[in-house]
Amino acid sequence: MDPMRTKLSRPTIAQFAAGADDDPKKPPATASIALLRARSTASGLIIVVEQLKDWPDTATPYTIVTAAQFLGSADQGGAPGSTVINLCRSYKYLSVGYYCSLLAEARGQAVLPSVKTINDLSRKAIYGLDTDELDYALNQSLEHTGERPMPVEFSMDIYFGTTEYTPLVALARQIFETFPTPLMRVEFERDEDWKIGAIRVHNVSTLSDAQLTCGRAALRAIERAPMPAPAPVKPYRYHIAILHDPDEELPPSNEAALERFVDVGRELAMDITLVEKKDFSRLAEFDALFIRATTAINHHTYLFAKKAESEGMVVIDDSMSILRCTNKVYLADLMRLNKIPTPHTYALQRADIADIGAIEREIGYPMVMKIPDGAFSRGVTKVANAEQFQETAQALLTQSALILVQEYMYTDFDWRIGVLNRKAIFASKYFMSKNHWQIAKRDAGGQAKFGAARAVALDEVPPDLLAYAVAAANLIGDGLYGVDMKMTARGPVVIEVNDNPNIDAGNEDSVLGDDMYRIVLRDLVRRLDIAHGLMRVQTESGT
Repeated sequence: MDPMRTKLSRPTIAQFAAGADDDPKKPPATASIALLRARSTASGLIIVVEQLKDWPDTATPYTIVTAAQFLGSADQGGAPGSTVINLCRSYKYLSVGYYCSLLAEARGQAVLPSVKTINDLSRKAIYGLDTDELDYALNQSLEHTGERPMPVEFSMDIYFGTTEYTPLVALARQIFETFPTPLMRVEFERDEDWKIGAIRVHNVSTLSDAQLTCGRAALRAIERAPMPAPAPVKPYRYHIAILHDPDEELPPSNEAALERFVDVGRELAMDITLVEKKDFSRLAEFDALFIRATTAINHHTYLFAKKAESEGMVVIDDSMSILRCTNKVYLADLMRLNKIPTPHTYALQRADIADIGAIEREIGYPMVMKIPDGAFSRGVTKVANAEQFQETAQALLTQSALILVQEYMYTDFDWRIGVLNRKAIFASKYFMSKNHWQIAKRDAGGQAKFGAARAVALDEVPPDLLAYAVAAANLIGDGLYGVDMKMTARGPVVIEVNDNPNIDAGNEDSVLGDDMYRIVLRDLVRRLDIAHGLMRVQTESGT
């Protein structure tokens, strides 16, 4: 075994890195540490753990709640504006830890780690996009070692931006600011130069007493951190990539629509290129990315969005919109807290399904059960009685720690309102598939058959429905969204907000024609103009 390829003890790392001029008493300005400092009061900071024994700190001035309490009651989850430290044992996609961060964001709270950070750290292919500057800082910190023997790998624990390895304290804070996670281990390796080999999130239940002591001390020391400096703004050029998947069964834009985007782009003096998954390495050639493939978290579309953002590109759909729109649990809580009308909705954990009396009394049968990240009617089931409820719930809970139960609301068609830059741009009616209760009916092989779709002028849309659609989309951001709604006896209700709405030639563009494509492309130019410093306020033309 190579004696240099070993994990280093603390004295060894201190020896080979000794002499660095980082001063731990003068931490760099970091936004995440400043956020914690600003809200580190007994009422403003909440620590969430799966079991109270995971963070045994009876002297803490902060509120400590279990994940079950946090997910089960908004009252125990803290007020909007508070900060949540999510110390669940796992942040795996659709786990309890994932949902704690997701619902904290829906409730208007700052949370560490955020869902964005959780997803960024889920695959090295994603977080590797943001480590170049960190690798450079690492080599700068260790360049003083000269010709002395050096190990080829070592690891460093980081607690709320601090580390026991004093010579690398500035790097630890830089890593924390890039990936704001309470407790993590960073693994370094060396070939010709040092680089970050892996970033792993600690499972709080496996920490030693000494590690827990370090973590608690780091959190209490946050108040001494300075406020952050503003981030620099990058310049941009004008060259747009449209990401699509030619093999996708149900793409958000059909081939004819993609051709119209390209042709209208030329008309507007814009250079537009259709790119595919295989073109990932080319992404830095472009100034803006427009995603026209169905998005998901564990998917190359999210990776493209993250890469484009790391390159300073304008992006639709941006990664945050993808994160927010692909999970119906987040959307349900977000709509409820902001008084957007929706079907009566329950988010259930496994422990909740034993007693469903309150649900049966409020919404009755039939009910609709959903997994949080289904698309095109996948993972959506109508149940007619308690037996079907239990059977379906057990099956869906094998896929997600939370599932949704909603009241059944049949209408002949659903409304889809397209919203871009906080304004409605198109409206369509999506009719139910023949002899079915959804717009998409799937056969035994999973093939979908859709009902008819018809675009309508915006002035034909009920005004209250249109207003709620825009309000719902604006809670997500200022990107391009499709708000699915129903007009019911009690008024309009929002079903969900999609980050990747269909714009198909012959359907959504049948009222506006080529103006549909002009509206979208001009908004990309507007964003580029703003980023390029050529526009301070939006003009009446929107260009």
